[in-house]
Amino acid sequence: MAEKKRDYYEILGISKGASQDEIKSAFRKKAMEYHPDRNPGDKTAEAKFKEVNEAYEVLSDPQKKERYDRFGHAGVDPNAGFGGAGFGGGFGGGFEDIFGDLFGSMFGGGFGGFSQSRRNAPQKGADIQKNLRITFEEAAFGAKKNIVLNKLTPCDECGGTGAAKGAAKVTCPNCDGTGEVRSTQRTPFGQFTNIQTCSKCGGTGQVIDIPCSKCSGSGTIRKKVTISVDIPAGVDNDSFISLKGQGEPGKNGGPNGDLYVVISVEPHKLFKRKGSDLWLEMPITFDQAALGAELIVPTLKEKVSYKIPEGTQPGTVFRLKGKGIKQLKSTRHGDLYVKVTLEVPTKLNGKQKKLIKELGESLDKSSYTKHKGFTDTVRELFK
Repeated sequence: MAEKKRDYYEILGISKGASQDEIKSAFRKKAMEYHPDRNPGDKTAEAKFKEVNEAYEVLSDPQKKERYDRFGHAGVDPNAGFGGAGFGGGFGGGFEDIFGDLFGSMFGGGFGGFSQSRRNAPQKGADIQKNLRITFEEAAFGAKKNIVLNKLTPCDECGGTGAAKGAAKVTCPNCDGTGEVRSTQRTPFGQFTNIQTCSKCGGTGQVIDIPCSKCSGSGTIRKKVTISVDIPAGVDNDSFISLKGQGEPGKNGGPNGDLYVVISVEPHKLFKRKGSDLWLEMPITFDQAALGAELIVPTLKEKVSYKIPEGTQPGTVFRLKGKGIKQLKSTRHGDLYVKVTLEVPTKLNGKQKKLIKELGESLDKSSYTKHKGFTDTVRELFK
């Protein structure tokens, strides 16, 4: 029994009424999570990656999505018979697949024109994903970076045609321009015609008479390309930037693919980040904590003054409003939270030790709010 396919909305983690932007965003997140480059050798992740791509292929196409919403997987499965005109599909992909594949051989390729037109149709180029590591400050304030890609580009010798100068595409001699090669077979049930894609022209019906010597007729060459990327202020780990048309070249006049730049941020020596807020641990001395003091607090941009009150306890957190990181796609900034820690002196001379001892002897438990409460609690426990 065939394994039941999972719901496409469940695979992407979205609701049925999700918009195209939500579908695209969910796909990118899942695709990055299960991408083979991030999960080398993980067969489970590889299977989930294919599953995510399959779900997006259907839900990102309004016509396929409509059929899927009405009929489930049967609405987008060519073998189920829901792709034809009777179910709102017009004479689209479902009709071509069912009649071209199932009945083409039986009737001598009467529907072969559909499959050939699909092969000759413009195809979008492949998307590219590139990881980019930036500094903490570049993530906070934005930056302009250059990235180098080794990718396919149109051949500069032939202009992407694949043909040598003065040469042109001619009708494929192997299939006579049909894009298909037929073979007839006699069986006990009668004579059947088997139709296969022409291996010489790839189903296009045309071949290059004299191929370009630089790209060997492919129309593309692989070379290093430098691309400038604007990093917006507020990006964080796993943020991605989409550069339309900077992916691999399209085929048959189709558009180029897109480039997705995935951001990773180096940690900072002082600050920790939580969303758009910053956290800082700042040591203070005993006299600063006891008597209060005006601290010079570092931020990402500058140093600011902040006054702490008398009796400040270790672990106290102060908030400096608006001193955090700019929120992505917003003018607002997060806050800076400063947690003070008490630094106890480790090197004391005799005079200093004496003074501290005299100070300690001059203080009683009423001077220590927390100490007093702790002592009383212990007394109650062992009373």
